[in-house]
Amino acid sequence: MDSTFYQRIDAELVAIKEQGLLKPERILISPQGSTIQVKTPQGIRSVLNLCANNYLGLASDSRVVSAAIAATHKWGAGLASVRFICGTQDLHKQLETEIARYLGFEDAILFAAAFDANGGLFEPLLGEADAIVSDSLNHASIIDGVRLSKAKRYRFANNDMGDLKKNLEQARKDGARTILIATDGVFSMDGTIADLGAIADLADRFGALTFVDDCHATGFLGPQGRGTPAYRGVEGRIDIVSGTFGKALGGSMGGYIASRKSVTDLLRQRARPYLFSNALAPAICGASLAAIDIARSTEGDRLREQLHANARHFRAEMTKLGFTLVPGEHPIIPVMLGDAAKAQEMAASLLEAGVYVTGFSFPVVPKGQARIRTQMSAAHTPEQIDQAVAAFAEIGRAKGIIG
Repeated sequence: MDSTFYQRIDAELVAIKEQGLLKPERILISPQGSTIQVKTPQGIRSVLNLCANNYLGLASDSRVVSAAIAATHKWGAGLASVRFICGTQDLHKQLETEIARYLGFEDAILFAAAFDANGGLFEPLLGEADAIVSDSLNHASIIDGVRLSKAKRYRFANNDMGDLKKNLEQARKDGARTILIATDGVFSMDGTIADLGAIADLADRFGALTFVDDCHATGFLGPQGRGTPAYRGVEGRIDIVSGTFGKALGGSMGGYIASRKSVTDLLRQRARPYLFSNALAPAICGASLAAIDIARSTEGDRLREQLHANARHFRAEMTKLGFTLVPGEHPIIPVMLGDAAKAQEMAASLLEAGVYVTGFSFPVVPKGQARIRTQMSAAHTPEQIDQAVAAFAEIGRAKGIIG
């Protein structure tokens, strides 16, 4: 046994805690929803939930749950295999067809997680002769996926079209065979929506491909919730989209890549997370199919209207109180605090006041930009939004954050 290794690990954990960067995991004893039951040292608490990715409120919707149960009864608990051996069921092909049709692509391929989808995308498609031009605030899964590729890497400042243009010019000057622009559709720590119109224009100008991670948009942004390409009016001009069933589309797990069929065909042959991971459990497929049906229906329109109304109301009231928010129109609404320890302390105080939020700090966000990232849901009532605002006001004043 190497005792110095464990001493180093223990010292690193102590340093994380002393810097106020320790990320506690609170235990829920209820389904996901606008209110949840949380286990605390003082006992079980019923609290208002303001930090889930449950944008349409479908994570515990009875129709989604029933569809998961029905799929389990029909298809079993799992496949005990990867897709190409004996792990592909008709249910998987149905989900791939439906998510591709929903988003307007020829085909889609499922992955065990959205992280795996991004991790497995770049290496099979691009080689040493190619280039990837990636936004500086892209999700960690994109960053890791790009690192696995042998393509030359370029990075442009977040949502900065001038800097993107410079990098595209450099990639062309360097003789890149294929250039792929990679961006989040929504930057999840800020709720900022990518300028896909300008990105698509630059892609056309430089003969580049475009890839968008739309995890924080699919289901609730754009017409029928078809995501940031629909929201920005560039459907048909984006080459590849990745997404998840773990947020608005049911809240379970699993990811996908939607694109031309030739791209998904090659990924089925070469994407390592696809080739070496078990097929998605039938319950996830059943739940996701039910969620897609709801999202693209007229009821989905009603849920999206409620979600965005909640976001506008919360943003307006918090601004009146004097909190510093990241500007935008997305239901991710970060409350900026700057100091990591202050963010953790405020999150703990809000939990005591009956509002469940999470403080975000380095390395999830840059140093000095600690925040509480709030997230609205269609499941929240206006009264619950007012309850959350009142708790922020009381604690913000007590801690000297607002006057």
